[in-house]
Formats: sequence, structure tokens, C-alpha cells
Amino acid sequence: MERVIISGIDMHDDSLVCKTGCSKDEPTTNRFGNSVSGRKQYFRHLRRISNAQGNARIVVAYEASTQGFCLYDDCQDAGIECYILAPTKMRKSKKERKTKSDETDALLIFEILRGHVLAGNKLPSIWIPDDQTRLDRETVRSRLDLGLKLTVVKTQVQTLLKAHRLSKPADVSKTWTKPYRKWLVGQSKHWPALATLTRQIASVEHEITLLNAEVEELSKSMRYAQPCVDLVEKIKGVGLLTAMVYLTEMGDLSRFKSRQKLGSYLGLAPSSSESGQTDDRKGHITREGSSRVRRVLCQATWSHVRCGGESAPSYERIVKRNPKHKKIAVVAVMRQLGVRMWHVGLEAQRRGDVFGNEVIQAKEQKVA
Repeated sequence: MERVIISGIDMHDDSLVCKTGCSKDEPTTNRFGNSVSGRKQYFRHLRRISNAQGNARIVVAYEASTQGFCLYDDCQDAGIECYILAPTKMRKSKKERKTKSDETDALLIFEILRGHVLAGNKLPSIWIPDDQTRLDRETVRSRLDLGLKLTVVKTQVQTLLKAHRLSKPADVSKTWTKPYRKWLVGQSKHWPALATLTRQIASVEHEITLLNAEVEELSKSMRYAQPCVDLVEKIKGVGLLTAMVYLTEMGDLSRFKSRQKLGSYLGLAPSSSESGQTDDRKGHITREGSSRVRRVLCQATWSHVRCGGESAPSYERIVKRNPKHKKIAVVAVMRQLGVRMWHVGLEAQRRGDVFGNEVIQAKEQKVA
């Protein structure tokens, strides 16, 4: 049997707790710093073990987290096989969840990886986006985050006005119009807290304007131009920001083999609790995958229904059957909209050979 060096890593901000063993041997525990020098020390440790076993293959894995892909990239540069595992797909017993520690987490990853390497068990690994997709995601995510910040600050303004029993004048019909903002500026002269909030609103709106231009420029790039145009033009209710969030978060759309796989990835599939004689017991949606995509799909769904899109009859049919099921109707249309965007975007990506020749060229340039 081929000897394989297997290492499971529990990664933290400043440390790497590693369980490392050779094939069926008992693993040993080591700690390294989560820094450039610490990761290099870890790689040297793995190579020493590999050399002692006759240049054995090295395979490592760790859980996906806010730490990003730095460790994965370093492993790739060092020529070490690395996988990133999805925490939501790793099975843990109640006892394991209650006795959590760095070493037990590293051991769990080690055992899952060893089962994959030696027995061919399915590995709950995630798709790794290329460098350009990661950069594009950050731009679009920043724009979404600013929208949330603006909503929070506006809510703070409304709360402050209610707390001091201030209401807009009768000649101002709607909030956040120019007359309303002018009235707020006049009130802020006597309320320092209100003045601070109004300045924050102006600042965030200025940043949103700048990032809107960045997102629009990104949508015109080679890999997004045709898919983005198709999504906006062919699907009612889908705007530029929704299309760019969908394309950057989903990445290579060809990795989804069916609409069922796509719905599961989006977290819009119903949860299941079936056992014994009970074989049709469904619950709430799983809410797995990207919450950002679900957020923009929800917003696009309301626009899609108001504009009389293709999925609007589905919404009306569910609501007509039971008026209390509006949320269920929204989720149903969200799933239909997500699947339709997948079909349209996939066709456009294939026409432009996106994530095909581009990725190959990027790898060739990196090797050169």
C-alpha cells in the first residue's frame, strides 16, 4: 500500500493545530504559528516526515473560515495537496459538539481526510475560486455591505426622532426625499447626535456612488460582460447589482450538474427529517450557501413579481391557495429565479468560454 502523509488542521488567527500521521498510523499533534514563517515551518515538518517514508505523498485539509485561502495558496505554491472542507457538511455527534477543543477538531478533520485518501469516502470539500474571482467578490461584497450600513444609520435617525417626539412637517410627504433631508439638516443644528448621523448618511451614500461605478466597470470586463447583460435583459426584476452578486458568488456555473444541486447550494431546498415509516417530512429551507445571494434573490423576487415576470403566476397561485403562505411563495419564486439565472448565466459563460481559457491562461502565467 502506498504510504501517504495525512494532516488535519484546526486553524485560528494566530495558530495551526495539526494532527499528522502516515496512512493508518496514529497521528501526532503539533502546533505552528499561523503566519508566513509558521506555515513554512509546518511545510518543512511535513517534508521531513515524507522523506522518512520515501518521499510519500502529502495531503492536508482544514475547515473553511474567515481566514480565507492563504493556507491553501501557500500549499499550492509549496506543491502540497490541500483541501478546504465545508463545516456545515461535516458530521458531528452531540458529544463531539459538547467536547469541542482544538485537538478534537483537528482529529475530526484528520479522520475525514484519511477516510477519503485510504477508503475513497466522499470528501465535503468546497470549490476554490481563482484569484480574480476573489478580488471581484470583495468589490461587490463591499457594495452590499454599504447598503446594509446605510439602512442601519437611517433606522438610527428614525429611532432618534421618535425618542424625542419629532415628526416631519405636513408639507413633507415622504421620508428621505430632498425636502425631508433639508428638514433634517435644519433639525441637526440643535441635535449633535442627529448631525452626526446625517453626516454618516452623506458619507455612506458617497461611497455607494463610487462603488456603483466600480461594479458597473467590473460588469463590462471580459468574464462578466455577456453573462451580466443576459441576466439583466432576459429576466425581469434582475438589476446590475443582483446580477454581479450572483455571478461573483457562484463563480463557475458549470460546476452545478442539476437545478436540484443548485437549489441545495443556495440553501433554498427544504430540510428533511425522515425515518422509518415517515418518508415525506419536510421542514424549513436549509439556508446553506451564500446568504448574500439569497438576499439579492429575495429583493429581485419582489421586483420580478411586481413586473409580471415568468414566475409571478407561481407566487399568485400559492398565495391564492392560502394567503398566509406569502413567505412560502417568495421562497418558491426565489428558487425559480435562481435556477433561471443559472441557465441564462451558464449559457453566456459557455459562449464566452468563461472560467475555461481564462483560468488555464492564468495558471500558465503563474507557472511561467
